[in-house]
Amino acid sequence: MTTQHIETLIIGAGQAGLSTGSALRRRQRPFLIVDRNERIGDNWRRHYDSLRLYSPAKYDGLPGLPFPSADPWSYPGKDDVADYLERYALHWDLPVRMRTGVDQLTARPGGGFVARLGTDTITCDNVVVATGTFGRAPSIPDFAADLDPAITQLHSSQYRRPDQLAPGPVLVVGASHSGTDIAYEVARTHRTILCGRDCGQIPVRWDRSTIKLALPVLVFMWRHVLTRRTPIGRKVMREIRFHGGPMLRVKRADLDERGVRRNTARMRGVHDGHPELDDGTVLDVRNVVWATGFRQVFDWIDLPVIGDDGWPKEYRGVVDDAPGLFFCGLSFQYAFSSMVFPGVGRDAEYVARRIAARAKEQATVSAAA
Repeated sequence: MTTQHIETLIIGAGQAGLSTGSALRRRQRPFLIVDRNERIGDNWRRHYDSLRLYSPAKYDGLPGLPFPSADPWSYPGKDDVADYLERYALHWDLPVRMRTGVDQLTARPGGGFVARLGTDTITCDNVVVATGTFGRAPSIPDFAADLDPAITQLHSSQYRRPDQLAPGPVLVVGASHSGTDIAYEVARTHRTILCGRDCGQIPVRWDRSTIKLALPVLVFMWRHVLTRRTPIGRKVMREIRFHGGPMLRVKRADLDERGVRRNTARMRGVHDGHPELDDGTVLDVRNVVWATGFRQVFDWIDLPVIGDDGWPKEYRGVVDDAPGLFFCGLSFQYAFSSMVFPGVGRDAEYVARRIAARAKEQATVSAAA
């Protein structure tokens, strides 16, 4: 059993945690990053094989290190991203401790926090929770257990490629961008049904030369228009956090062309072991892929900072009710861009500035005491 103290503990070594670390490094503030995974980037390596970023390489660099690519307009794959994150940590010489999860976070008497990691303890003045944009716990309805055991079920986090699926029809539940991507891919080898509300689509084609003209405009809107400061931004925030984002690379026409059967009804339950939609349709399928997103699970944070909706009570990552507690990497932490590479660096810089300012204030108080 060991105990140590660090000024700032960053929980999570993904793009948000690493960006926050590099911002603190530039400000010469001490910190430690911890992560449960074996390697930096493992969360990306676990995605489905065909996943590519929706932003080209020229927009995917984190602060201080461009994303390496021979073609700045190419779209990096998941393993490219994972390798880049490892390179980023080495570039900034970030102190990262892998295979280290935080089991409980509590307030420390007199200020600051206590993090329990198995039998070890870390005390700190600040904590940055950077554990994922939408959380890591798969969101699967309870009635999934009532499906016929002969039906193969995979959450999108478990799906890698079509050959994981049994022969026969596939139902993809959830029609946000990951659901549409998976349905499009699976339809090449399986008869595929996609159900769920239509989340809309961005009309620009990602594989056309016009993206070079459109994307700078989109990125500007994602960073400066669709923010928590604007009415339209706050409306979009509610949609994104609770209903999923619009289709990006795959469009409605692509699904039609590949023969995906589209039903905008939601799956409401199970009838005689088969999926039942809320329009009464019962589907005879052999596979179900749950593209139903994730849940934020913060039960390990023993502080009254989580709202009734399950999201932290923060603004731009700052938790006023718990001085010294910050979040980074949340969906719509400040803007639509917060959940993609072109935006995470700005959020991390803001959090690091607040941490540095807090350290300066504490030093001034201590000197005057």
